[in-house]
Amino acid sequence: MLYWRLVRMHKPIGTLLLLWPTMWALLTAADGHPAPYLVFAFTLGTLLMRSAGCAINDWADRDIDLHVERTRERPLTSGLIRPWEAVAVFVTLSLLAGLLILPMNALVWKLAFVAVFLAASYPFTKRFFALPQAYLGIAFGFGIPMAYAAVQESLPLSAWLMLAANISWALAYDTEYAMVDREDDLKLGIRTAAITFGRQDVAAVMACYAITLGLLAAVGVVEQFRSWYWLGIAIAVVIALYHYALIRDRSREGCFRAFNHNNWFGAAIFAGVAAEFWLP
Repeated sequence: MLYWRLVRMHKPIGTLLLLWPTMWALLTAADGHPAPYLVFAFTLGTLLMRSAGCAINDWADRDIDLHVERTRERPLTSGLIRPWEAVAVFVTLSLLAGLLILPMNALVWKLAFVAVFLAASYPFTKRFFALPQAYLGIAFGFGIPMAYAAVQESLPLSAWLMLAANISWALAYDTEYAMVDREDDLKLGIRTAAITFGRQDVAAVMACYAITLGLLAAVGVVEQFRSWYWLGIAIAVVIALYHYALIRDRSREGCFRAFNHNNWFGAAIFAGVAAEFWLP
């Protein structure tokens, strides 16, 4: 149960925020009909790598989490498990995820090494990088180029547009998340987008949503998508506006609700992509 809590299996929102963009890419790259094994491998791989990322994040932040109200009860920082156990969990889960891509091509393998590096290095960016959430967007979105590589053995323009959209989306939702911990992070000297944006944080979040939607619209143009995809975009616009209503007063509860609600933003885009291929 302690390991279960370490890898946040009781909080699936992180896995979903990785899974939606990966599925956007997989469906688009395969014209709506990816091989069943690819769906299985990328779904399970997303779960494993998100869990591995949580383990290494807690190891990196074990001396910080103790001083943050939201994280002080996590198993590692509270002393219920030891640091080497978290590292062992990270290595084990990463290796299991690696087994899933054994049947895939060389480009996927090359990208997988980059993905592991991103997952392992992200926790340290908050020590020196003013916008660590942007780096998180690269790490969280690396399933996008991997999915394209698995299907097409190449990285077309759509893959890069989707990855850029995911970086901007992660900057939006993880800034909302960082707004919850801003007071604790200021005391600890940690860098986050919420601190960097300061009093312009709400405007910055909404600008990131706008950039995300603009880049996803560019994907629709490149792929020559029709009405269903644009309906998904329209629903995502409404969801983003709802998030503004939640975060405009900067309350912890509202910001945390907005962060969790991003599951529906990702789902709306996925529904638009799926309907584009599966409905007349």
